[in-house]
Amino acid sequence: MTPEAFAERLFPSSKGSFEDLQRQLDAAQDHFYEARYARAEQAVNDALREISRLPAGEAHWKLYTHAQLLHGLNYRSMGKVKESDAAFRNVLRLQPDYKLDPALYAPSIRQAFEKVRGEVTKGKKVKLSVKSTLSASEVFLDGFKVGQTPLTTDVPAGTYDITVVNGSAVSFPRQLQAQGTDTSVLIDLAYEGSVSASPFPCLASSHKAADNTLNYAVRLGGALGVEEVIVVRLETPTSGPKWFAATVLNVEGGQKVREGGFKTQGLDAPPDSLSALVDFVTTGKAQPNLVVPSTNGKAPWAKSNTGDAPVASSLSPDVSAPGRLPEGVSASSSRSTPGLRTASYVALGAGAAGLVGAGVVRLMAEKDLDALDPHLVNGRIPRDDAEALQLRDSLASKGNLMTGLLIGSGAAIATGTVLFFMSPSHTPPPVSLGVSAGAEGASASVSGSF
Repeated sequence: MTPEAFAERLFPSSKGSFEDLQRQLDAAQDHFYEARYARAEQAVNDALREISRLPAGEAHWKLYTHAQLLHGLNYRSMGKVKESDAAFRNVLRLQPDYKLDPALYAPSIRQAFEKVRGEVTKGKKVKLSVKSTLSASEVFLDGFKVGQTPLTTDVPAGTYDITVVNGSAVSFPRQLQAQGTDTSVLIDLAYEGSVSASPFPCLASSHKAADNTLNYAVRLGGALGVEEVIVVRLETPTSGPKWFAATVLNVEGGQKVREGGFKTQGLDAPPDSLSALVDFVTTGKAQPNLVVPSTNGKAPWAKSNTGDAPVASSLSPDVSAPGRLPEGVSASSSRSTPGLRTASYVALGAGAAGLVGAGVVRLMAEKDLDALDPHLVNGRIPRDDAEALQLRDSLASKGNLMTGLLIGSGAAIATGTVLFFMSPSHTPPPVSLGVSAGAEGASASVSGSF
């Protein structure tokens, strides 16, 4: 699975910015005023599809209401009263006090809007309860903030896009079916918020969820639809040497298929031991320089009272999400890490990401340079060659970007190195690399306890 496919699966992003989508709606509005109703309908539908992928919040809701109200106007001009009322209802069901500007909407439209408001006010309501494993998380329906967890509110029956946010932690995209007398939702934001797709597929554990690394890896494998996941990590027991360990897990049952490791002084693992570990993970063939625990035995790198093994999650009400495992809540122990050591890992990680980004930009620049070469006349770019001028500008911007990335990554790595040696080292956090493999490819995840 490519990083792009991973991001599209769990974190679909809009192809346009807020400003782009606003311009798209303005163009749809022009179609409406010119009586090109079919084109206006298509343009609004396209915009709504992208708006649903935007980050939840006030700007999201503003675009959403603009699109729905334009739909309402356009459908009424097409004689589709039912569809027009449905568009107005999509606004009023979450913001029942919404008012139309008399200067922009005709009296007949305002009258129809008020009729729908009355229907929404008197219509059937569903008691919605939303809980999150991270307290005081913001809850959004269709991009509109409805409160904080634990949340209990009444909403009209129907389908909503629900998003739960707590700082940088954002839940997976899902749809909520509010129906019946009440609907309850529990979202494990501690798990879902630990997964990110940028700059590459990554699974990061906070110190509160450090013992759930394998559990999270199995659940992520279930979300991606793979059969097995491989978690590679640097283990630091409370006493004794560090261990570089790998665990192969079956996603469906959560069992450990095989596990092995070797002693190491740090991240600079001996090449022969690392090669042996890779061979063991892929083939199951163990070599003498590896330690392979027995089926029921305890690994020498295992911590006491750990919850790191996959466990059956406690089932809780949640919205359906195809290809994902049930959202569970597992107990986890906490451990602390010196602030300077944490800062050093963050800085080193940012520096490494910057170097990777610079390499990617350089490859892209080489393609532009190759494309520019046939346009050169005596080593110069003709003034009337628009394509060559465009390539030149592209090369210049990529050069500036690459320079910035190199400078930034160098500064970050230098800062991280200094902080690392300045920080105490008695409780370094485990850093983990997880790889999920399937029939269509593989994805990698990095986790650490900070």
